[in-house]
Amino acid sequence: MYRYETHLHTSPASKCASATVKESLEFYKSLGYDGVFITNHYTKVKNSKFPDMTQEEFIHFFFKDYEDALSLSRKIGIKVFPGAELSFEGNHFLVLGLDKDWFLAHPELREMKFSDMLNLMREEGAFVSHAHPFDERGFINHIKLMPRCVDAVEVINVQKNPFQNAMANFYADAYGLLKTAGSDNHIAGKSKKLAGIQCEEPIESVADFIEKAKAGKISIFQIEREDRESEFKDVSIEFQKLP
Repeated sequence: MYRYETHLHTSPASKCASATVKESLEFYKSLGYDGVFITNHYTKVKNSKFPDMTQEEFIHFFFKDYEDALSLSRKIGIKVFPGAELSFEGNHFLVLGLDKDWFLAHPELREMKFSDMLNLMREEGAFVSHAHPFDERGFINHIKLMPRCVDAVEVINVQKNPFQNAMANFYADAYGLLKTAGSDNHIAGKSKKLAGIQCEEPIESVADFIEKAKAGKISIFQIEREDRESEFKDVSIEFQKLP
């Protein structure tokens, strides 16, 4: 099976990440992954974490990690695909497939209603998955679902507890949405758990990924290790029974 990470943060584009592009790609290559989606945090308004940058400067800064990863990927033999994690009132959405030129060509995103922005992205070839939709961290004001604006739901996020993942799985089933899984990895090889997507044939592009996902040719997986030195082992995916 060909395996892919769909939720990966790298430094410096994501301030919350401690692992660099090089550390991340070398780690996934060592595990035999065929590819990764680089999904750093992106905001459509002036970025509070990089307040001295204009939006155009931020877009160039944001995509440098992906561009560095793309260059390195050719040397070490692992595929890299563009992505972003967008935030709306504390809720997060993985947007896979749009490159720097697309974002630079759409300055109107800053003024758009969030649902309209997601729909525009999907119309222009992006794949949108609602990431950890039942996250209940303190900074999140409320859970907000947008089933008509996404293609999929991230039903396994190894940073979240089993109940939150079970609710995400229920959400996907209730609305007939596709399912993704991801590690939400910020620390590369220091992670004790991983999750992602897999298929029997390699994914050649984001368009190819979308075609395979809609054709039911992609499944999700989860792996973990007992300590930080041991090898990762596949574990079965069992969703917590809802009350």
